[in-house]
Amino acid sequence: MIPYPRAVLLVLALFMTAAGCGLAAPGGSDAEPEVTILGPWTDTQEQRFKDVLDGFGIPYTYQGTAATREVLLAEVQAGDPPDIAILPGVGELVEYADEGRLRSLKGLYDPEEYGNPWQPRAQGVAGDLWWVPLKADLKSIVWYRDGPAPARRPAPLASWCIGMGDDGASGWPGSDWIEDLILQRAGPVLYARWATGDLDWTDDRVVAAWTTWAGMLAQDPDRAGDMLLADHRGPAGGPGLLFGGGCDLEHQGSFARAFYGADKDRAAFVDSARLLPGGPYTVKAHEVSADFAALFGRSGPAREMIRRLASRDAQEEWGRTGGVFSANAAVPPKTGTVDQQVGRRFADQRVPLCLDASDVMPAAVRDAFYEAVLLTMAHPAEPVRSRLADIQKVQDAQPEDTRRLTGVCGRPQ
Repeated sequence: MIPYPRAVLLVLALFMTAAGCGLAAPGGSDAEPEVTILGPWTDTQEQRFKDVLDGFGIPYTYQGTAATREVLLAEVQAGDPPDIAILPGVGELVEYADEGRLRSLKGLYDPEEYGNPWQPRAQGVAGDLWWVPLKADLKSIVWYRDGPAPARRPAPLASWCIGMGDDGASGWPGSDWIEDLILQRAGPVLYARWATGDLDWTDDRVVAAWTTWAGMLAQDPDRAGDMLLADHRGPAGGPGLLFGGGCDLEHQGSFARAFYGADKDRAAFVDSARLLPGGPYTVKAHEVSADFAALFGRSGPAREMIRRLASRDAQEEWGRTGGVFSANAAVPPKTGTVDQQVGRRFADQRVPLCLDASDVMPAAVRDAFYEAVLLTMAHPAEPVRSRLADIQKVQDAQPEDTRRLTGVCGRPQ
């Protein structure tokens, strides 16, 4: 007779084996290794992304989280990175490529389908094609409720919907303001130098842009404090800040429309240059952002997954079912007034596109940037130069061989 403890263990082992069969990812089986994917999309967008993945017939598991950078770092340090990681920007990916952790994507997609600035390079990193954008967003825009467009003049703080809360690292909604101000005031050349570490944070032009934003916040410090605590998506279950936040204007990327729910068709946008503090300005460039995929795994299925995801067909389907925009120039333009307006700005060869500056910075510099943004919102009347000097100290502390990105701004091809 088997002793009782061993019998219990045997039953548990059999139960776990049976249960494990039910945990296989869509399209998977016990005999096939699954491609592990880490990405930033959760909830409805996660399901829509999985719908695209299911069509490939490749076994996979997907982990969606707003803290992709932190989760990836932990998994890399544990020696168990995902096969594919999708990050909001390429700042960390440069470091992983330099460490030899990434696998080349050469031959997995047509680089001619992805023009400027969607393929930034890193100086000193051997080879090329280490990442590919799977989702693109337009920034440098301001949303308003459908009707007459807002007047071409700086809007007071009371008009703005601003929320700094997020599931992951907070601070980026405010960094977008600083980035856009530098871009529209000083232009894409200086912006690119600043984003890639070639221009000091204490440069007068950076200080002036930051001071201009702080001056707007200082119009009502209590309101700025409330914005510091608000979620950038608006109250849970609500129609976003624009329709449920008691404000009229939202300086947010094209993804914000997804927060508006049933009211999304009542949202329109204009270029931000006409409304930013200290303006109006001439539109010098459009800030954009992207979620970039990189390959850590060596398996054939993982490589095939990247190839499928970057293809025109998958990008078109993802855009249609997921309500997102693609950086793939071969994807046909979307229909709908707002979608067409976004698409025209992506393709307008007269106006450069510049990647989100914080997304291309080394992680330590980006985090210092976010912290200074939060401190400015909490204490908008205090001088900003000392805060910028603190960021500069972090930037100066980066190793001399830190790889800089090139091509973060460029005209669409």
